[in-house]
Amino acid sequence: MHTSNTPDHIVGARLPRWLLPQHWPAAGHQPALATVHLSLGKVQDITPCDPAAALHGTTWDVAGALVLPGLVDAHTHLDKAFTLPRMGIVKPGLLGAIDAMMVDRQSWTEADIHARASRALQWAYEAGTVHVRTHCDWWEPDAKPLAWNVLRELAHDWADRITLERVGLIPLHLYADRSTAMRLAATVAASGPGALLGGFVHSTNWNSQALRHLFEAAQHHGLNVDLHVDEELHPGALGLATTAALLKELRFEGHVVCGHTCALAAQDETTALATLDAVAQSPITLVTLPITNLLLQDATTGRTPRQRGLTLIKEARARGIPVLVASDNVQDPFCPVGSFDPLEALATGVLAAQLDAPFDQWSESLCRADWMRRGTPALPLQAGDPADLLVFTQADHWGFPSRSQGRVVLRQGRVASGHAPAAWHVPTPQLTRSPA
Repeated sequence: MHTSNTPDHIVGARLPRWLLPQHWPAAGHQPALATVHLSLGKVQDITPCDPAAALHGTTWDVAGALVLPGLVDAHTHLDKAFTLPRMGIVKPGLLGAIDAMMVDRQSWTEADIHARASRALQWAYEAGTVHVRTHCDWWEPDAKPLAWNVLRELAHDWADRITLERVGLIPLHLYADRSTAMRLAATVAASGPGALLGGFVHSTNWNSQALRHLFEAAQHHGLNVDLHVDEELHPGALGLATTAALLKELRFEGHVVCGHTCALAAQDETTALATLDAVAQSPITLVTLPITNLLLQDATTGRTPRQRGLTLIKEARARGIPVLVASDNVQDPFCPVGSFDPLEALATGVLAAQLDAPFDQWSESLCRADWMRRGTPALPLQAGDPADLLVFTQADHWGFPSRSQGRVVLRQGRVASGHAPAAWHVPTPQLTRSPA
């Protein structure tokens, strides 16, 4: 039996331009509103809204409400989440946060990690996130971290709600020995689907040979790679440029995600843009983490930061490089705020990077799970895809993502969080709304 919580048609949906085909009709300066047709928990079709159409089944008329596909949070740290309340004063900056984390992790237990990560996944689920990638600190060359198996169990337990991938976040120096690099990659590969090889690449631990071993090991074991790269404002940082060069030289067959890459913003224009030109020819996706990067870069006690700490987002997109926006750390020593809602990160990025048309253009950076793997690009919400949607009850495209907290989240066509306003429900069998 159909209820108002399982619509068959969502009429009057304002979809972002990036999701619509080129031939989609316009209504003034905006795309025409859409009707999203659902069936058995999947998208059946998306058509321009026809107010005179006879639609059978449960119909919502959302009257121009913004609608997005399920969200992707491409870079998080579930193992660290919610640890800040039990810490004292944390020194400002990235390295101070690492020091605080190293002390706290000595008291971690599987139950502690499971409770904190489960809370994070629940928050993500309620926000409308369908795909999460988490990094997992991995400090020993011959032993999996305590959190690794916990995250694997959670991936299994949440599989019907969220796709959870996990990345071994391994300091670059552990790859200095090639045989150790191969053992690490073998351990990650043997831990099952959804596992990626990762590394922390920074000028304080720079070793080009170790980075080569990382990619050789990933190639040998058929692993994709996800790196923390150049998370600093040192103009001499070489991580991203070297990554692009190595992928070309090794003819790397997998996909690589490079998070942070803040150093691009500190380099001279010629150097930075030459690196992006090389990245554009590589199987690389960039992830920017506006909230954490603004907090950690150029951070000194008692001094207002002078630099923003973001990577060159616009220049990357102009070169066709996929760019995702993600939450990163939440309520841990690296970042005291956050809610595992990627829209919060986008809102920060819109201001810090002065991004135009956030809904019509930059919301794509929260929805493209296909940008996290190699293969043919695949837009979400195509016929046959799960009907995972967010319908915003208060936001509009002019001010987006302001007022985007109010949302109704559908999972496989059924309301999972939020409440559909009574005004949306249209009596069957026919929609009688006059044209907008």
